[in-house]
Amino acid sequence: MNVDRELAAALAAANAAGDLIRREYAAFEVIPDAPVSISTHVDKASQELILNALQAAFPADAMCAEESTPALAAAVHAGSRVWVVDPIDGTRGFARKTGQFSVMIGLLVDGNPVVGVVLEPVQERLTYATAGGGCWVRVGGGPATACRVSGRMKLSESVLVQSWAKPGRPSKSAEVLKPGRVVETYSGGVKLAMVARGEADVYANTYARFHDWDICAGHVLVTEAGGTVTTLVGGAVGYGAAEFAQSGGLLATNGPLHQAVIDKLLAAA
Repeated sequence: MNVDRELAAALAAANAAGDLIRREYAAFEVIPDAPVSISTHVDKASQELILNALQAAFPADAMCAEESTPALAAAVHAGSRVWVVDPIDGTRGFARKTGQFSVMIGLLVDGNPVVGVVLEPVQERLTYATAGGGCWVRVGGGPATACRVSGRMKLSESVLVQSWAKPGRPSKSAEVLKPGRVVETYSGGVKLAMVARGEADVYANTYARFHDWDICAGHVLVTEAGGTVTTLVGGAVGYGAAEFAQSGGLLATNGPLHQAVIDKLLAAA
């Protein structure tokens, strides 16, 4: 399946959203205690820009996105082709002005992720992939370079990327897996891109409930970079459930560590 046109549209939409977000970010007044549920006017503006661009290019395609906006309300929400958009993934990172957030655009065809774009606006870092086309990263105006997951084989030497834990209280994943190093950041898109680029080896999303837009784009990055993505118990990740909900967790690794992570998480459950 050739999705070059779809990738080009997703990249253009992400870059336009990134320009808007950077302008707003520069003027945004920091919210030090921003909660996990926070949404801003910038989330909605970014989503409107992205959805309008995608709908103009592919008017028959369905749309799935996080925010309630006019473009989403006007769109078809189910079909064989569904664009999956998180306009700012990790809004706490935006509101707290840590720079740890991303724009995520994915495309599902018959339920399978075939295009993934993760843009980190502050870093001007764009990580993207297509099914069968590999995973690539471009920083600023530099050239695109191929991404590959790490080759680390031992959990004791691995890098675990996770959400921010409470100070002095390791996450359950860190306690169970005992990695060599833990990196904390907002945004599932950033975490999945780090695994794809070989900067981290393991990302375990253990939330009881999340959504397709939290993982779709990053899913493609990891698999096309040679990694493995499953539920927390090793099953296939499904898309398009009611309300686009995910409930089986997500495990993304470099591949060689995958089964060992599953075994340890199951033993500790």
